[in-house]
Amino acid sequence: MQRMISPEISNWPEDDFRLVGGACDDCGATVFPLQDICPRCSRSAIERIQLPERGTLIAWTTQGFLPGPPYLGNETAATFVPFGVGLVQLGDVIRVEGRLTENDPDKLAFGMEVALTAVPLGTDSAGDDVLTFAFRPL
Repeated sequence: MQRMISPEISNWPEDDFRLVGGACDDCGATVFPLQDICPRCSRSAIERIQLPERGTLIAWTTQGFLPGPPYLGNETAATFVPFGVGLVQLGDVIRVEGRLTENDPDKLAFGMEVALTAVPLGTDSAGDDVLTFAFRPL
């Protein structure tokens, strides 16, 4: 069986895969992940919204070492493969940090268009395959 790392952050497994955030009805702030209280105005008028599936890569780096707990990946120090991490501007809505499907610096560029996807992360203690969201270059 497969599951998303945190079910509340997306609409997975729907065909039109999107991240789920919130928009404050009082001040217009957008948040990801969804929160009960607006971080801008401290009101509880947050409406659940689906975020755009495409965006622009505005900053990135490569994760060159195995993350520590509570990382759910199955890699060991010997099998770990570096991965890209990027800050993505989703439309004119919000910036989201996430994993990139590309880790070769020569294939990543500031301003490149990317799209949301789901990628395998590891296996949990129940034996379920855990997925996470990532952005792939277009």
